[in-house]
Parts: sequence; structure tokens; C-alpha cells
Amino acid sequence: MLPTPCLCTKLRRATRSVSRLYDDALAGVGVNAAQYALLRHLERLGRPSITELAEAMGLDRSTLGRNLRVLEGKGLLALGGGEDQRSRLVCLTAAGRTCLDEAKAAWVRVQEQLGQRLGPEKRATLLALLDELESLG
Repeated sequence: MLPTPCLCTKLRRATRSVSRLYDDALAGVGVNAAQYALLRHLERLGRPSITELAEAMGLDRSTLGRNLRVLEGKGLLALGGGEDQRSRLVCLTAAGRTCLDEAKAAWVRVQEQLGQRLGPEKRATLLALLDELESLG
């Protein structure tokens, strides 16, 4: 890779590298990091509407909709209820809960590996910087 002083490029490169670690760890369970995050949000929120879930994840509805269809096709979540598309409710299925339980161990291992690689001070600094960058949008 060519060196660059561009923050956007550096962040995108870093995100791809970190995502690849999580994707590789979760591959045995049949989900990727983005799908795992969606399932975790569902676990925490219960039965949110599509709009509530999109807001909680910081995604636009169309991006979330594509991800929901993939997981629904795998039988990991179900869409139902509501009077229209905006108010449809999303919930984990039994298969989704099983998948999520299996995926958590892989996720924890990667979290620990990255934490050890960075060390506690750099990890805390990185989290603080990322929190600050999240608030830009």
C-alpha cells in the first residue's frame, strides 16, 4: 500500500483490516462482523421496528434492509407486524439466538487479541478517538 497522510484513507484501511479479523473469526458460524453486530443489536433491543434498529445502528434504512433480507434468508431473524414497512418489527429466531450464542465466543477472542496487541492505554485512547469521530456525523 502506498503511504498516505489522508485520514479517510487510513481509517478505511484500518477498518478493512480489523473487519477482516472479525469476519475470519466469525466465518465458522456463518456470519460476518456486520451481521453479528445486527444480531447483537436485536438481542439488546428485543423487537424493534426497522426504523428503531436503523437509528440504533447508525445505518440508513436501505442498507439495513439489505442486511435484514440476508439474515432473514438464513432463518436468523424474522420480520413481522406493523402497518407498513417503517413499522415492521424485527426479532431473532431460535436459530438466530443459537448462531449469536456461538458467535459470541469468537467475537470475544478477537476482542481480546486486539486488546492485547494494542495494550490498555492505546485501546482506551483509540476508543476515545473513535467516540469523538462518531459524533462528527
